[in-house]
Amino acid sequence: MSDVDALMPSFSGSSVFVTGGTGFVGSHLVEALLKAGATDVRCLVRKDEKWLNGLPVTLIEGTLQDKDALQKGLADVNYVFHVAALTRSTKWDDFYQANVQGTEVLLELASHQPSIKRAVLVSSLAAIGISSDKIADETTPFAPVSMYGQSKAEMERVVSRFSLPWTIVRPPAVYGPRETDIFTFFKTISSGVCPIVGSSTIPALSLVHVSDLVVGIAQAAVHPLSLGKTFFLGGPDQYSWGEIRDAAAKALARRVLTIPIPKSVVPLVGAVAEVVGKVLGFYPPLNREKAREIVSATIMCDSSLAISTFDYKPQMDLARGITETIHWYKNAKWLK
Repeated sequence: MSDVDALMPSFSGSSVFVTGGTGFVGSHLVEALLKAGATDVRCLVRKDEKWLNGLPVTLIEGTLQDKDALQKGLADVNYVFHVAALTRSTKWDDFYQANVQGTEVLLELASHQPSIKRAVLVSSLAAIGISSDKIADETTPFAPVSMYGQSKAEMERVVSRFSLPWTIVRPPAVYGPRETDIFTFFKTISSGVCPIVGSSTIPALSLVHVSDLVVGIAQAAVHPLSLGKTFFLGGPDQYSWGEIRDAAAKALARRVLTIPIPKSVVPLVGAVAEVVGKVLGFYPPLNREKAREIVSATIMCDSSLAISTFDYKPQMDLARGITETIHWYKNAKWLK
């Protein structure tokens, strides 16, 4: 049993409903819940089961606007984990429909299910946005700079309107096997170059490994003192881009050329990436929205409240986490 597995609370005999179970964080959460003894795991999916393929789960096809599908997932369930979210779009209406209205529909239906012991909603550090605090905590007010961040802030605001036991968790940047956005950074390092915005030595970023995050989500779901509260779930430390570069370069066995990128250039890079992505038929991880977050938003968080409330203990140090993640990318043929 790993250190992370030892911290996972028991869900023996529980029924759980997970939205976003086919995604990066959601699929890891589903696996952890199964290992923790959950006997009835239901997952809302669109069509492709993706990472859930072969797992003993009940797939419920539908969206967050599909009340019939949500009713099937929620019926007599003990725990709800709302992980599904739209993370990229050029339109506010898309974010609002998926992340705010979808949450409202889910919570409205959940509020009529007396079997629910807790509904855990996964928000994001992006909801904070601009702050005078270099490291955000739960008292830091919302001032999001991206539409995604705004949608997560709005999602959090609607929760209190519903009569059900809830907890909100806010992860910062999440990395680990199956992740596709930070993966592009590792892919760039694999090619022998590393673009870094600002200083390479000053701590600038909170990162949490997905294994630590899913344990924190599960802990928040069962602890009585987490009821009706919001928690940041970050990693063991704050990291500089240089530390991340060095850990990745070592795992890849690459010599890497660092390319300093002035903050003033980042919005232009995001805009160009969007144009190129449109031509090639995809929406890039680095886009105008993400550029605004890089330039202006708070991207570090303090997990002290979770640590003191339900003994959250992120175990994955940066070197081991990045090494294991890159080994997974190689085994999956994502990296050579």
